[in-house]
Amino acid sequence: ATVNLGMSLIPPQYLTVGIFLISAFMGTATGTSMGTVAAIIPIAAGMAEKSGLPAPLLLGACVSGAMFGDNLSMISDTTIAATRTQGCDLKDKFKMNFLIALPAALLTIAVFLFAPVPAAETAAHGDFTFWKVLPYVAVLLLALLGVNVFLVLVSGIFLAGIIGLSDGSLSVISLARQIWTGFTSMNEAFFLALFCGGISEMISYYGGIAWLIEKLQKNIHSSRTAQLGIALLVSLVDAATANNTVAIIVSGDVARKISARFHVDPRKSASLLDIFSCVFQGIIPYGAQLLMAASLTTTTYGIVISPVEIVPYMWYCWILAFFGLLS
Repeated sequence: ATVNLGMSLIPPQYLTVGIFLISAFMGTATGTSMGTVAAIIPIAAGMAEKSGLPAPLLLGACVSGAMFGDNLSMISDTTIAATRTQGCDLKDKFKMNFLIALPAALLTIAVFLFAPVPAAETAAHGDFTFWKVLPYVAVLLLALLGVNVFLVLVSGIFLAGIIGLSDGSLSVISLARQIWTGFTSMNEAFFLALFCGGISEMISYYGGIAWLIEKLQKNIHSSRTAQLGIALLVSLVDAATANNTVAIIVSGDVARKISARFHVDPRKSASLLDIFSCVFQGIIPYGAQLLMAASLTTTTYGIVISPVEIVPYMWYCWILAFFGLLS
């Protein structure tokens, strides 16, 4: 319903920009880049097939929007991890992050406008009911109002469940099954976060964190170089783990100590952790987002594509890295 609503409002010549904006909205509202990619990629791949546009271009627009949402959303696991490790408020981090992400998003939109114009029939969309879009809108508004993240997510689940039960698209059994499926789909990330958190604590206990800080601080002499060090640290960890949430958890303690010593605003360090973990997560071809995008395109439409082909079209991540460094 959300995709169809968006497509009904977007002229065909702005198809690539539209996919970016829809993905950005869904990613911000739901806080999950993986969920956004899973929902939008089949649509984007189908439009690529019909319009003759390069599939990597539309896939890049979709994943770029998803990474925008993952980075900026106040209910994403990366935002929660970044603010918890740095000891700042979700809303304060959002405001600082927004000042960096918005110019990057606007420039990305400008770049996507130079994409080839598709045929008119590619703008065809299915029917939609506004009530089915309501849970996404409610989650986004509640998060912006500063409601506790747990209450926001539970409210979204119950609202979606009530709508599904009322229109007959869900039964009590199928609703319970969907909740169970959603819960178990987080198991891998949950245990990986616990595992990496435990390893990082062991590293800290045996002096590894102190060694890392010592090595980093040899090249850190001011607040600016401290910020650059934090960005470099989380980028390297994400490239090694291919999981931006885990990268933030592992880097968070070191980043907080560097910030305290060199007087970096916790809101800024939280933003840098989130920004650069999402930048690298969006451009490493072995990251889950690009792997899923390529896999869904192949299984849904038989379009064989490599994640490496999408990387050059991940313009938002490249531009976000520039604005992150500029900040």
